[in-house]
Amino acid sequence: MPLTHLHTAQGLAEQALYLSNPNPRVGCVLTDASGRVVGQGHTQAVGGPHAEVMALRDAQTRGHDVRGGTAHVTLEPCSHHGRTPPCCDALVAAGIAEVVIATLDPNPLVAGQGAERLRAAGVRVRVLPVSSPESVAARQLNIGFFSRMRRGRPWVRLKMAASLDGITALPNGVSQWITGEAARADGHAWRARACAVLTGIGTVRQDNPRLDVRALSTPRQPEVFVVDSRFETPPSAALFRPLPDAQPRTVHIVGTHGQAQAHPERLAALTAVGARTWALQAEDPSPQAKLDLADLMAALGRHGVNELHVEAGQALNASLLRGDWVDECLIYLAPQLLGQGAGMARLGPLSAIGDGVSLQWNSVDRLGPDLRVCATVAHHADFLQRD
Repeated sequence: MPLTHLHTAQGLAEQALYLSNPNPRVGCVLTDASGRVVGQGHTQAVGGPHAEVMALRDAQTRGHDVRGGTAHVTLEPCSHHGRTPPCCDALVAAGIAEVVIATLDPNPLVAGQGAERLRAAGVRVRVLPVSSPESVAARQLNIGFFSRMRRGRPWVRLKMAASLDGITALPNGVSQWITGEAARADGHAWRARACAVLTGIGTVRQDNPRLDVRALSTPRQPEVFVVDSRFETPPSAALFRPLPDAQPRTVHIVGTHGQAQAHPERLAALTAVGARTWALQAEDPSPQAKLDLADLMAALGRHGVNELHVEAGQALNASLLRGDWVDECLIYLAPQLLGQGAGMARLGPLSAIGDGVSLQWNSVDRLGPDLRVCATVAHHADFLQRD
């Protein structure tokens, strides 16, 4: 059977890239009994209609009859009541005779139950092999959702911008701008697709960043999380300033239980400027202990973070890499040698070459004068192929 309609559905799913978080990005194409396209749709913002319902509405608006037709969807239709009713029921009620699915839903509340529910209602169901290009593309587009459903934590993408010799800032702290405008705009696009952006208190103090999406139009701003064990983020930080377009976003300051109890006045000051404060476990019982990153990742998973975009300094980058919390690296390299300064991650000193973090290349692209390197941490590269 030709899969042209699934290709179209994948294109529709990509239109939900900046929109549907924390829901998966899904596209649906409906054809009638004669094979003619009669409806299309993709997942809307959280709480809104899913792709199948949007396609059914599209067909109805255009006056088309879908009875006896086929639904081509990039992800298995849901079978449970969440914020919206089950899409399986909507397809059955509309008289759809067949459903072609690119990949099954990893959500334990669905996970094959949607396909079985459709079959039980007399609908023919075809699920593509996991090795098919259409299935791979659907999972790749939703890699963060698959990570949260399967591992209980986000897919972590570490973004770094450096000179060709790996310098991210000069000894005096100056880092703007090592890379050019095209690379910075691309970085904003990766921010926009993430559920959340993560940074550390060191970066807040050094750079006072806004960490919002400015280089492109987006229907939602990612949430911001600051790893700040002692809740020392200044209430005057740029993170808390209203965004120019008045888009809402939430800034979370994440510290330890002990520091929250020791400094309630800091939490009160942060809350007063609109921050949400999180008190999580520390690495050890000492008063100066850092935040336990395992507890942080589990909390982010419970919060609904699919893709986590990290823009931090070399200390936090190293902690994330050493703890094996990074899945993918997004590195922008400028055609410049700076010699001395801050590096990408303070990993060393290592005693053997094999102790480093091994990566698997995904792509190398030219963006203006700069290079963009996308690479997955080697032992996470087959994540989407695992059961």
